Amino acid sequence: MLGAATLAGTLATLGLPTVLGRTVDALVAGAPSGGWIALVAGLIAVGIASDLAETYASAVSVAGTTAWLRERLVRHVLAVSPDASRRFGAGDLVSRVSGNAAEAAQAGVGVVSAVASVLPPLGSLLLLAYIDPRLAVAFLAGAALCGVVLRAFARRTAAVVTDYQRTQGLIAGRLAESLSGRRTVAAAGTLDRERNRVLEPLADLHAQGRRMWAVLARSVAEATVAGPLVLVSVLATGGLLLVDRQISAGELFAAGQYAVIGAGLGSLTGIFARLARARAGSRRVGEVFAVGPVRYGVRDLPDGPGRLEFRGVTVRAGDTVLLAAVDLDLPGGAAVAVVGRSGAGKSVLAGLAARLRDPDHGTVRLDGTPLTDLSHAALRRAVGCAFERPVLVGTAVADAIGPAVDRRRVRAAARATHAHEFVSRLPLGYDTPLTEVPLSGGELQRLGLARAWPADRLLVLDDATSSLDMVTEMQIGHTLTDDHRGRTRLIVTHRAATAARADLVVWLCDGRVRAVGPHAELWRRPAYRAVFAAAEPSGESVP
Repeated sequence: MLGAATLAGTLATLGLPTVLGRTVDALVAGAPSGGWIALVAGLIAVGIASDLAETYASAVSVAGTTAWLRERLVRHVLAVSPDASRRFGAGDLVSRVSGNAAEAAQAGVGVVSAVASVLPPLGSLLLLAYIDPRLAVAFLAGAALCGVVLRAFARRTAAVVTDYQRTQGLIAGRLAESLSGRRTVAAAGTLDRERNRVLEPLADLHAQGRRMWAVLARSVAEATVAGPLVLVSVLATGGLLLVDRQISAGELFAAGQYAVIGAGLGSLTGIFARLARARAGSRRVGEVFAVGPVRYGVRDLPDGPGRLEFRGVTVRAGDTVLLAAVDLDLPGGAAVAVVGRSGAGKSVLAGLAARLRDPDHGTVRLDGTPLTDLSHAALRRAVGCAFERPVLVGTAVADAIGPAVDRRRVRAAARATHAHEFVSRLPLGYDTPLTEVPLSGGELQRLGLARAWPADRLLVLDDATSSLDMVTEMQIGHTLTDDHRGRTRLIVTHRAATAARADLVVWLCDGRVRAVGPHAELWRRPAYRAVFAAAEPSGESVP
């Protein structure tokens, strides 16, 4: 519809000067002019209708493309592994989805607008050549200067717009970080410093905005000078031709109208600016799409006890080795504690077991099946994850535990993880909106545990009980170690008491497995005891 409306409008624009010229000639010669006047009215009506249709089609196209692009972006962001998307930052991703997607959606309409703006001057050139080739030469002389202005504008604008959007994303990213840690900021009394950190790039944004408007203003001024030169050149040439009786008065009138259309080349600066923003937005959106989503297989898990294997697993972050050639064979149904100093690779190992990231080398298998071969449904049905700082997703408390899950199963998971006690005391129980629930760190962790609890083969708990009080932690610890469903439990912990209750302990050091064995045996080593002494300065002693 947009293309048809644009084409119809262009043809009406190009036909109108010629018809007006014939009307003028008819009136001067005293010939019948009613038909020409009717044709003029018809072309004007077509032009008005085309403009209305083009405006409507442009708005619908941009709105539809923006919605489609944002949906694709959101789906893609959620399909990318957390590790792969971490380099963008939450605020920057939101900026790309909300702002840059809308700018990128302007690309199609911008291209059509650019073509629609170029066609009338090109058509004017051909029709001027038809009237008299010398008029076309005069037209080209002025149009060449407009072309130089537009080329310089496009070159200046591209870099400025890209820098502007990048700085916007940087501010959005810092603001998101600050909002997520606002309690820490308030408690530390660093509000002013944090505000300065978030707004630090604002000076650059201001400078880039001024540069962008300066480029636009300069180009508009240049185009304002160059545009009339087309008109002056054509009218001067046409006037001389009229004096020599080589063209008629109507043809001079038509030539003047075509010169006016040609002078509109200068107005392309606005369209070029729109295209520059769309191009920069498309580049930032494309950077997100360039990060491949997690690919899943089609297999289901065979029957098995939940045996977890790491075979030659190596993980890198740039030049840093996070895990190096890890080989582990963890028996199914066991409670396995993973311990080590900060930076030893515990969370990386947990992320691999839950397939929140994939190793750079090696494979991770569950009951003999590589995790990469499992379908998404099979993987998430078999493996549940709980984290130190869970983020609750959904409208109500029940949604945070199990979206679209039977309420009976939600309550069972909450009872198993001792979340039911505080949830049942809320005003609306499991239907209480999350925005109205002031949760402590321990309550958050219990809800996170409840969300992971239904997994039927493997539970991965990444320091997921660190904020619980001692009594609740012991209750949940016993629930985990005495799990009657026979699931394997991989428990990242800093607490010696949790490690002592586990069937097996994996001790990591600098990305390597230093030892595997029962806690009581490892406790004889001073270096092993030092791991907990560093994590718990109060000095928990659990032989």
